[in-house]
Amino acid sequence: MVSYLGPPIFAAFVWWFSTGAVLLLVGSVGRSELLRAVCAGGMVTIALCGLSVTAHDTSVGAAYMAFSCIIFLWGAQEIAFLSGWLTGPRAEPCPPDAKGFARFSYALQAIIYHEICLLACGAVVVWVTLGAENEVGRWTYLALWVLRQSAKINLFLGVPVTNDELMPDAVQFLKTYFARKPVSAFFPISVTAATAVLVVMIQRIVEVADTPFEVVGLTLVSTLFALGVVEHWFMLLPLPAITLWSWGIRPGLSPESIIMEQNQSTIAAASVHAAPTQSSETSSSAEARSATGPQLVVVPTARKDEAPKARSSCARQRLEDQFRQTFLEQHPRSGLAPARVGITAEPAATINGRTS
Repeated sequence: MVSYLGPPIFAAFVWWFSTGAVLLLVGSVGRSELLRAVCAGGMVTIALCGLSVTAHDTSVGAAYMAFSCIIFLWGAQEIAFLSGWLTGPRAEPCPPDAKGFARFSYALQAIIYHEICLLACGAVVVWVTLGAENEVGRWTYLALWVLRQSAKINLFLGVPVTNDELMPDAVQFLKTYFARKPVSAFFPISVTAATAVLVVMIQRIVEVADTPFEVVGLTLVSTLFALGVVEHWFMLLPLPAITLWSWGIRPGLSPESIIMEQNQSTIAAASVHAAPTQSSETSSSAEARSATGPQLVVVPTARKDEAPKARSSCARQRLEDQFRQTFLEQHPRSGLAPARVGITAEPAATINGRTS
């Protein structure tokens, strides 16, 4: 029973923790490039040494170790990629008017170094494990590479949810190569093919695997493959992918705050664009208000007995408030501005409505 339950739990934890650890190292903790370089180099060394040691070992522990070594090797490549060291000769955003083959060419130039590195590391893994009895590392790397290529193609062709909030600052330009739109014909093909492969792997676990080593090795790889299929569904359904690794994105900021930050630039650009066209309206409305005499601005106040708002309030509500505030600033005469009541001979009034 342990041979069947232990590997899925281990693989799921390693998948979740390694992804968050890489994001944390690249985005927050590892602001020093030297620290990231040392970590990546150490991970590559540990991975290759571990693979060579376990190549001819068919124990259960060797299966776990070979699987972990590939995760280390893949994590080192992710550190180099997300740090912007291994991207491509054209590390620039995609031109807005690029379409068809031109857009594909720009996208390939943006990540070609990373693709070459993935193939080179795969060749090293095959060379280290060539003719060896322990093939867990080789199949694990192949599963990661196939699923990664499928995810990249789907992001390029178009998916409703790109989850680009997880990308660090060094590779923000890659967002421009993602197409946020309904899925293409490639998505159902890729997911169906991956699911079929997963079914075959599970069938081999049940019918073919005889030794504990074979059961553990196949279960580890199949669990990782299943998690890759789940990641594909993250691109279609509004699943909480960010919350899984919110601890690794940026300490002190909630996922809602990250979503709000992404819309700050859009709101600011809209304000700057609309300011020249409405400057005359703002000045004329200001003159009209000054001619009417003193005014009272009604400001809502919170009651003391009301409970304070939770820090992790709904991101959508906060975003709506920002857009509403920007709209009111740009349209002072639209009738949606805060109420201003002209005062003639009435006594002075306070904000809470009491007379003095």
